[in-house]
Amino acid sequence: MAEMNLLARLPQTRRNVEARARAKTGEHVAIACRFGEMYFDGPREYGYGGYRYDGRWIPVAEDIVRHFGLAAGDRILDVGCAKGFLVKDLMKVCPGLEAFGLEISEYALKHCETEVVGRLHLGNATSLPFPDRSFGAIISINTIHNLDRAGVIRALREIERLAPGRAFVQVDAYHTPEQRELFMQWVLTAKFHDYPSGWLGVFEEAGYTGDWYWTVLER
Repeated sequence: MAEMNLLARLPQTRRNVEARARAKTGEHVAIACRFGEMYFDGPREYGYGGYRYDGRWIPVAEDIVRHFGLAAGDRILDVGCAKGFLVKDLMKVCPGLEAFGLEISEYALKHCETEVVGRLHLGNATSLPFPDRSFGAIISINTIHNLDRAGVIRALREIERLAPGRAFVQVDAYHTPEQRELFMQWVLTAKFHDYPSGWLGVFEEAGYTGDWYWTVLER
């Protein structure tokens, strides 16, 4: 298990933290946490502000395939796959790879990429509907922090169950009090977040043996 940035080649989206902080209310948070149309394709103050495929995940998919040594016939699961952009690109960069996704949002699944229809499952990360050791790799990017602490531990144990030592998770974190304050102004859906030392304690408690990285908000 190691810290590893598999999203290093993902283009960064500019975030107007001050505008989000000024606009954010309890109602915005409640609506965002439904993970419906407003979260994905509504105004920016509710979430993504329009979640559309543009190919930006292709280099990330290449790095994931390389990191795990994946090949045609191998199985990989994206936990929190949204509309399936990464699932689509994993299959594109590695023909024959059996890529699947799991997503809690019915809206996202109903608006998924046509190439992944039938490959995305509706469900919760705390109870993955697959047999033990049934995947060669699991990825979960900016997803499990949307659970409370107990839910995070359950999700990590489920990920470990499906692919022991062959997973990558990325979660919201911060290294300084200033970064934490910036994050608190921006955050809508994350229920659990912490400094890296706190996250590492959670990983250990869950028995998680995969790799990880942090999503850190900066000005």
